[in-house]
Amino acid sequence: MASSARVLVAGETNVGMKRTHNEDNFDLLEDEKLFLVADGMGGHASGEVASKLAIETLRDFFLSTAQDPEATWPYKMDKSRGYEENRLITGIKLANLRIHEHQQREPKLRGMGTTMVAILIIDEGVLVAHVGDSRVYRLRGGHLEQLTEDHSLLNDYIKMKRLSEEEIANFPHKNVIVRALGMKDTVKVDTRLDAPQVGDVYLLCSDGLSGPVTDAEILEIASSTPDLKLQASRLIERANANGGPDNVTVVCAKWMGRG
Repeated sequence: MASSARVLVAGETNVGMKRTHNEDNFDLLEDEKLFLVADGMGGHASGEVASKLAIETLRDFFLSTAQDPEATWPYKMDKSRGYEENRLITGIKLANLRIHEHQQREPKLRGMGTTMVAILIIDEGVLVAHVGDSRVYRLRGGHLEQLTEDHSLLNDYIKMKRLSEEEIANFPHKNVIVRALGMKDTVKVDTRLDAPQVGDVYLLCSDGLSGPVTDAEILEIASSTPDLKLQASRLIERANANGGPDNVTVVCAKWMGRG
């Protein structure tokens, strides 16, 4: 059953300035209060297949379990987590398995995968789940905080060593991610529960935004653009103005309180 919280949401995706087709996908399941961004990877447009399959699988799982709470799940529940957190993790794990199986059957799709970032509004707050380097930020009172941790080679190096700003800027494998849907038949999903305040904006994005656009720029645009649809558009415009090296997707969800 969806939360009683009130949320405004808007999303947009764009091919960017350098790519010929868009391998990003997003979905806004407003009745379920589930919002998703997926950034596909793989040659010959297979990334587009992976991100679409991930979004569709997670959406279908949520809709089927909403209509039939007694439906059998493909994975056991983790008793240390709540029902909705288990539901979200299970949906993402199922999406991972579908992508993995799909590429086993279709040799030309071998190597495809996708990131996944999701927020689910529940009675306890905002549940964040992710795999890969797509991000969730929270804008609150003039401050921007990244709520996810990139599953990327660069982030692993930053954690292991103290790289200088120059070394980070010149890192040769910035686009290498170490965890994604479809890589293996199982996947670890990172989750966290955030306690929202009225007026908070949760910003989901692919690395087509977080790569070319600095956190300071994201903060400046998001803070000065209260209309969420316009906010998403302006963030995408800035990514393209900064070179638009990749597909770019932005979803903005504003917490309006409960009841």
